[in-house]
Amino acid sequence: MSAALAGRRLLVSAGPTFEDIDPVRYLGNRSSGKMGFAIASVAAERGAEVTLVAGPVHLATPAGVHRIDVRSAAQMFDAVMGALPCDAYIGAAAVADFTPRAFAGSKLKKVAGTDTLTLELVKTRDILAEVAAHALRPALVVGFAAETDDVATYARGKLERKRVDLVCANRVGVGATGFESDDNALLVLGPGGFERALGPAAKTELAARLLELVAERLA
Repeated sequence: MSAALAGRRLLVSAGPTFEDIDPVRYLGNRSSGKMGFAIASVAAERGAEVTLVAGPVHLATPAGVHRIDVRSAAQMFDAVMGALPCDAYIGAAAVADFTPRAFAGSKLKKVAGTDTLTLELVKTRDILAEVAAHALRPALVVGFAAETDDVATYARGKLERKRVDLVCANRVGVGATGFESDDNALLVLGPGGFERALGPAAKTELAARLLELVAERLA
């Protein structure tokens, strides 16, 4: 399996995005980037030419991987689209669904006489769906779905709605897997009722098993 992806171009996105509110504050999430970085690392070990678009994380760049650092969802969108074409896109990043409509150039202050603050948020562009619909669509598009409830149901809806080839679903907010953990468990779903449970296991092991599925579909 050491050269199973030799000659293939893989594009991986990983980590969170930070959506700036003002010079001090931002909206973010708990993604550590460990799953996406593990995928990039194992793919490079197996001979792939890997581009990794990384949100704000504190992780070393895997050997042999070309890394592009971004902060916001808009920057991640531009970096991913700019890295096409490729053979496979694996969207492991936890991209913000919403971002502030306007950035406040100065720190927002408490307002006397009120105990609330209203932020207007707007949708970010859907990177996964736009890659899947792109004129340079990769042969294989893989998404991730982090859910707290009804994991399989929501993930299969994402698979169909965004017209991707595989969705890797994981439950977050429980136990010692998912965000910020070295371990995870994935339910990989595909068209035609395809379903494969991976883990619980270390994220490096899950990356290896997921990339076996990727290699099979690219063969």
